Amino acid sequence: MKAPGPAAVACLLAVACAGTLAATGADPAPAPAAWAERLQLELAALDGPGRARVGVYVRDLETGVSASHHAEQRWYLASMVKLPVAIAVLRGIESGQFAFDTTLTLRASDYVDGAGLTNGRSVGTPLSIRHLLEQMIIYSDNTATDMLIGLVGLAKVNALVESLVPEGFQRITGLAEIRRRIYGQLVPNADRLAGVDLLLLRSARSDAERLLFLARLVDAPPGQHRLPTVDAAYDAYYAGGLNSGRLDAYGELLALLADGKALTPGYTDYLLELLERVATGTHRLKAGLPPDTRFAHKTGTQRRRVCDAGLVRWLEDGRQRRVAIVACTRDARSLDRAESTLMQVGSAVCRSGLLTHGVTDAATCRHGTGTDRQPAAPRR
Repeated sequence: MKAPGPAAVACLLAVACAGTLAATGADPAPAPAAWAERLQLELAALDGPGRARVGVYVRDLETGVSASHHAEQRWYLASMVKLPVAIAVLRGIESGQFAFDTTLTLRASDYVDGAGLTNGRSVGTPLSIRHLLEQMIIYSDNTATDMLIGLVGLAKVNALVESLVPEGFQRITGLAEIRRRIYGQLVPNADRLAGVDLLLLRSARSDAERLLFLARLVDAPPGQHRLPTVDAAYDAYYAGGLNSGRLDAYGELLALLADGKALTPGYTDYLLELLERVATGTHRLKAGLPPDTRFAHKTGTQRRRVCDAGLVRWLEDGRQRRVAIVACTRDARSLDRAESTLMQVGSAVCRSGLLTHGVTDAATCRHGTGTDRQPAAPRR
């Protein structure tokens, strides 16, 4: 009897495996897809000498098929941690603990440097939860974020993340705490820095000027810092792992939100609508996606750490399709270079055929070369 060829053997093995899965009740892994294979190759090509390190996770929420590039590693998420903060706040509204119209009073201790309008408000100003949510998500306002974290508590935010994506995230902290921990790598007593001190440090025109300001604020002798540079302080902070997570875990968080497992339907729709109004990161993933898609996303930006993540939604054959994309870069030579890399990720996802009904290199896909950049927008 003639021995079966390789194709026949593969077929027999596939049948046998399927039978075993059926007998044990296990779910078969999603079959590989052509888009995923092509995308893997393109993502690998983004890494190279002189380029930013990049991590990517892409998942088709209808089929479960995914592609990843260093997504299992720990990446600093920056302002992308504001998504679980928003979920925690909306759960509090769901349960009746407070309402959208509930007001919080701005305190001097709430000020944190960064984007948004809240820093322009005076101490004692009442601000509604609805307003603070919009500032936090749409404009990535750090002061609004810390006010909302103060409302629900960091313990609740971290417990929520642990319940949704166990072991996928490191501990989330407040935004002012991030700054104090970074400056604490340089000088003692940085935990005493007030909100207005953080604003003053942000206003410095250079790192050298920032170090002088810092020495005066904490009464530390100039030139006797624990580390030689601000960059070194950031590196030491990043090494601690706070506010970091795996990109595949962040993709799972997006999937749970999209499937209504993080919030009830009405609040899910509200948050997705907010995420579609995000005014930051227009040069990142969004710049490489087809113009007929909707992108509900959150960006994150800190020194040499730049991210973007969200849900792409569009209609295909009369039904809604959904894809989660999470991407981060580190150690790019400039913010423009990091954003260009993220644009290329969005373009690669499009060209793979995943977003274009299987058509590769569709005319609606942008090439992600950085030449079609839009007018400048906030970059938080």
